[in-house]
Amino acid sequence: MNNPFPGLPLIESPLFPQLSQQLELTPEEARIGQDLFEQGYAVFDFPDDQLDARIDRIKQHLAPLYHVDFTDPESDKTCGERRIQDAWKFDADVKAIAANEAVITLLSKLYGRRAFPFQTLNFPVGTQQDAHTDIVHFSSLPEKFMCGVWLALEDVAEGAGPLFYYPGSHHWPVMSNALIGRRGYESQLGSAQEPFAEAWRAICDARNAASTTFLARKGQALIWCANLLHGGAAQTDPRLTRWSQVTHYYFEDCIYYTPAFSDETLGKLAIRTIDSITDGKARPNLYQGQPVTAAPGLVTEANSTAPSKPSGLASRAKRWLGRALG
Repeated sequence: MNNPFPGLPLIESPLFPQLSQQLELTPEEARIGQDLFEQGYAVFDFPDDQLDARIDRIKQHLAPLYHVDFTDPESDKTCGERRIQDAWKFDADVKAIAANEAVITLLSKLYGRRAFPFQTLNFPVGTQQDAHTDIVHFSSLPEKFMCGVWLALEDVAEGAGPLFYYPGSHHWPVMSNALIGRRGYESQLGSAQEPFAEAWRAICDARNAASTTFLARKGQALIWCANLLHGGAAQTDPRLTRWSQVTHYYFEDCIYYTPAFSDETLGKLAIRTIDSITDGKARPNLYQGQPVTAAPGLVTEANSTAPSKPSGLASRAKRWLGRALG
């Protein structure tokens, strides 16, 4: 493929309409790609003929871990744990959903680099999380080689705190500490999203932006771009569940880091050590195929004098790895 912008995901490139003609996409893949390019998200039916059985097993296996009485239809389902991070490590069905080869192949085609899943989040209810972008939690160099896939494990009712998003917001400015006038490296944060909240609200107000709610049916999935503004609506009926799974994906041949704790302008990056869910093996931080090594001003977890014990910066970055909504 003759792509003059290999440092942009294909679906983020202004040339995507032309480049996509060279990808030999099916009509459905082309539709998903066009939706991602224009809106920053795409809805599709999750490609797994064993999905119903997997969902039943996931609910049965994970239910006790949320400390909620799911057998009582009148109980408050929001009173327990709201999420379990990285259940793929002990649940084969969570892992199978995350490592679904058809989804990985689709993402790899549309982004122009091989995708790999690196994190799962499983929810019994909605997160009720404020509007945010994932890109402040985990990003890449080159930029935007990250995405999320949210899967409905049941039909989602309006009162259950459904997912919402702002169509087209992936084209808005990417939030960084430099953009909002703060330093992130070695900073202390109660919330990795909080420093950027005012800026997101200001853009929404300036554009009179309206959000769209996703009342998904069981088995529907939503891909969203790293810079898409999204969140979880308020749950107006606490008796309802909203079982779902999020898988976050990175793409190969990138540097993986946490922008909320970084100052890119100074080359001070909270670089992540990332494992792929597909095989459990580490994916190296690379720049144009070359491993990232120590350089003046570049801070990496791998350069720590005690690599077995992450630095305070790396620890904070890891704590916020699970904070981005699905």
